[in-house]
Amino acid sequence: MVVQNEDEKAKFARLVVPHLSDAMTIARWLTRNRSDAEDVLQESCLRAFRSISQLREGNARSWILAIVRNTAYTWLRKNRSESLVLVEDLTEDERSDAELGGELANASDENPETQLIERVDVARLEIAIEGLPPQFREVLVLRDIQGLDYREIAQLIGAPVGTVMSRLARARERLIQIIRAEQP
Repeated sequence: MVVQNEDEKAKFARLVVPHLSDAMTIARWLTRNRSDAEDVLQESCLRAFRSISQLREGNARSWILAIVRNTAYTWLRKNRSESLVLVEDLTEDERSDAELGGELANASDENPETQLIERVDVARLEIAIEGLPPQFREVLVLRDIQGLDYREIAQLIGAPVGTVMSRLARARERLIQIIRAEQP
């Protein structure tokens, strides 16, 4: 029994752990809250470990992301009303950093003005993505941020490839509309 447990730990470390950053990204986008995303990721890891013996050597990334997605939606149904909007508890410095794009906006240009403009653009894009309906935000993040192909996304969300393509097109269209509406 101990040998099997060690094999499962090794399999988890080899196949799942490398994808935890991507899993956290998906959890963060779906929950819209860092603390909630951490809870979802923790529960997802427990679920993944319990069923690690079922994982084939194929695509562990899609497998763990599917677990995170399902866990996030289950968690949201249990813990959050659809009408409730949460705002994270941030310090003033963290809030300011987030509004300017945070670490995502590390610019290679040394010009402070250019760096500031890029940070504001990143923050606007993040806000626009967060404003998308969940089914559109989900496919946009999976495709354009996580880099999954249409087939992987379809398998992950349990929808036909055509639905994925349609949702992605609509998500991008809405994103463009939101960004254009914000421009002076």
